[in-house]
Amino acid sequence: MTLRDFLGIIRAPFLILAPVCVLLGVSTAHLSGVELRWFDLILVFAGGILAHLSVNSLNEYFDFLSGLDFMTVKTPFSGGSGTLPAKPHLSKLALWIGVISLGIVAVIGLYFMYLRGIGMLIIGIAGIFTVLIYPVAGVKNWFLSLILPGLGFGISMVLGTHYALSGSINTSAIIASLIPFFLVNNLLLLNQLPDADADKKAGRENIVILIGKRRAVLVYTIFNIFAYLAIIIGVYFGYFNSISLSALLTSLIAIMASCRALKDSDDVKRLIPALAMNVLINLLTPLLVSISLIIGNHF
Repeated sequence: MTLRDFLGIIRAPFLILAPVCVLLGVSTAHLSGVELRWFDLILVFAGGILAHLSVNSLNEYFDFLSGLDFMTVKTPFSGGSGTLPAKPHLSKLALWIGVISLGIVAVIGLYFMYLRGIGMLIIGIAGIFTVLIYPVAGVKNWFLSLILPGLGFGISMVLGTHYALSGSINTSAIIASLIPFFLVNNLLLLNQLPDADADKKAGRENIVILIGKRRAVLVYTIFNIFAYLAIIIGVYFGYFNSISLSALLTSLIAIMASCRALKDSDDVKRLIPALAMNVLINLLTPLLVSISLIIGNHF
């Protein structure tokens, strides 16, 4: 196995999402006034990245196993890495990468459970359950495929980070977790548009297959609205500071992504800019909120 093969299996370009979501949990913990220790910070970021790495590797394995990888139209943002169809002998290795990574996440979780108590165990089990169920059962149920990505990156990762660092959950953290909950659900939703035919042939079930591409884009638009409403609610009720409103700037990108996706839902090539904008929304929005909470806490 070459380094390129490894990076393909773990879908390395997409791993940047995990530290962005972890940072959101760090920022709400910082906002609550707890002292942040460097060792704990390193562990929560490592845990988030390894959890994402695990789900990516398991997705690669199960997509290959189901034959889906041989049917999808590849784009820079969807369709898998193509590593396993090119090198089938690496499939078991992909499975082991996913399992071992998840095992390390569990060990990190045990450390924080020792520090914070049984609440950390509950959040950890929920997170591991999300990682394991999505590649197998999540793709077979339209509702699970719609909400599991957001539960993993929004609820489990943001709230898990906050709890690991502070030992409690507060309203600021809950509202903050809703931002990636809706946005990451949308990240997967929009990526399902170019894969719709292949997903259907592979026996998958998702919102795009269930209600059609154009209606799915409307769901995408509604989820974006909910994400931005979470920011507005957080500021209005004083859980976020006014600087957090800067994250609403990405709503302009969201509007363009919705319009483009609605117009070009059946044209994979013309859809790619919408997929790119969707990635930007997912990275920039929680990042701007995180920065605002960290900066605002010092003024």
